[in-house]
Amino acid sequence: MAYVITDECLACGSCASECPASAIKEGDIYVITEECLECGACVDTCPTGAIVEK
Repeated sequence: MAYVITDECLACGSCASECPASAIKEGDIYVITEECLECGACVDTCPTGAIVEK
């Protein structure tokens, strides 16, 4: 299962700080890169629920 960050992203950075693989990069909205381990650690940290299964 892979994850994506949707347009609901506020670019707050809470997900990036929780990612053990440093697979979340900053942009207009944050993006999950191919380094993602698919662990889901980022999902519960997102205050807007912007991280969903692909």
